Amino acid sequence: MAVNIKDWDVENEQFWESTGKRIAYRNLMISVPALMCGFAIWMMWGIITVQLSNLGFPFKQEELFTLTAIAGLAGATMRIPSSFFIRLAGGRNTIFLTTFMLMAPAVGTGIALQHKDWPLWAFQLLALWSGVGGGNFASSMSNISTFFPKRLQGTALGINAGLGNFGVTTMQILIPLLMTVSVFGIFGEPMTLVKDSGWIFGKIPAGTPTYIQNAGFTWVLSLIPLAALCWFGMNNLLTVSPNIGSTLMAFIKITWLYTLSFIPAIAGLYLYLPAPTGMGVLNMWVAVLLIMLSTLFLMKLAAFGPMKEGVQKQFAIFKNKHTWSMTVLYVLTFGSFIGFSMALPLSISVIFGDKHTLDAATGVWHHIKNPNAPSALPYAWIGPFVGALIRPVGGWIADKLGGSIVTQVISLVMVVASAAAGYVMHLAFNSPTPEIYFQQFLWIFVVLFAASGIGNGSTFRTVGVIFDRTQAGPVLGWVSAVAAYGSFVAPVVIGSQIKVGTPEIAMYGFAVFYALCLILNWWFYLRAGSEIKNP
Repeated sequence: MAVNIKDWDVENEQFWESTGKRIAYRNLMISVPALMCGFAIWMMWGIITVQLSNLGFPFKQEELFTLTAIAGLAGATMRIPSSFFIRLAGGRNTIFLTTFMLMAPAVGTGIALQHKDWPLWAFQLLALWSGVGGGNFASSMSNISTFFPKRLQGTALGINAGLGNFGVTTMQILIPLLMTVSVFGIFGEPMTLVKDSGWIFGKIPAGTPTYIQNAGFTWVLSLIPLAALCWFGMNNLLTVSPNIGSTLMAFIKITWLYTLSFIPAIAGLYLYLPAPTGMGVLNMWVAVLLIMLSTLFLMKLAAFGPMKEGVQKQFAIFKNKHTWSMTVLYVLTFGSFIGFSMALPLSISVIFGDKHTLDAATGVWHHIKNPNAPSALPYAWIGPFVGALIRPVGGWIADKLGGSIVTQVISLVMVVASAAAGYVMHLAFNSPTPEIYFQQFLWIFVVLFAASGIGNGSTFRTVGVIFDRTQAGPVLGWVSAVAAYGSFVAPVVIGSQIKVGTPEIAMYGFAVFYALCLILNWWFYLRAGSEIKNP
């Protein structure tokens, strides 16, 4: 089979069974591990920040939260151009190049983590660079949606995203383990833990030699063969990407648009982050909106040649009201999944790792180490694992029952669970023995992850039904881009509320948002007079 496929009609049952099915599933099976590595590199800062603290790097808690937030924001911003790559450059070209690009932040992070004396901005720059892994999700989902018939959209997208999301869990399990062994010892000496750490099977005591550089270097071992698989095993569908041009030109389009996305991301972060990193003149919500709008503007302004016409055509999705309703609903599901995945490890370390006392005279919180604290690393992987595992199930159920009814049920669950999480966080933060609330905290978040995982599958299935084949891909990319800002918003919101001693306010705020999504989903897709019924 040629790399570039001219004829593609998977809604034709005979074509699907004789030709399309084999090609579609081969592309899906290569796409999944590539996406896993993208997620792992994007989200690795959630674990790295915990270990930076355990190793005594000279950064404050609020500075560590900026690393996870920067990685989250960069990944979300890079999803905006990434959502248009497939039509402009072709699926095989896009997935190969964006997978190969991941080696740069992986190697760069491995080098930086060997230097305790490097300034904060060096680590922030690498967190920004890791956003490439987050951006890859939009092009991956857009690509896979073009290979499958509508009746299998929920299942196919659920498999790609759900198993791809396992990159979060894989990273959370592998990094703490591989830090304990000299896999890449020739590239640097170990550091010594000054605080207890941990991994899936328990604590790693203070004093243990730790190769933190392995957090970056490890991924090179999988990226090289994966890039080769993408190159030799995937396809470009010319029915979806009619004006690819040469492979070199496709690579130039991708690199150019990805590079452009760094400009608004860096500018927005500089205006948002406090001194000495930035100016601190924008609040979080204004910064996110400004970055999104400026990224779209730059894409439209800087597109050249045939690419300009392609970008203009894909901007038509913004005239459809369902683009916006599905954007909000995907923020509910994936925004929650990715935001809690990024924020949870450090939140566990801060809320349960210390005892918190408020000085009534000064209004300042004082924190002392909790000797009975649970380590974050043995537990942080559980919620993302459940959410990723159950996502394909959500897509499958949605194919059977309809996407919107599934989204409605999980929205209600998330309202209740988020409010309950806030209450438990309040009790733990104000208790002299916060560890007694840890089990309740953990299981409530497992429920949140499970509900968001099912909802990830159901909402993507809904998009595949509402939109035609030419628009479904860009819409999937766009909604995933906006939802990915959850990886920036959640660490910032939770971190800022922890700083003032009211972590529960963050979760109560999320519960209110989930309730609004419940109403939105009913109004557009479930009420008696809805234009599209239970897609």
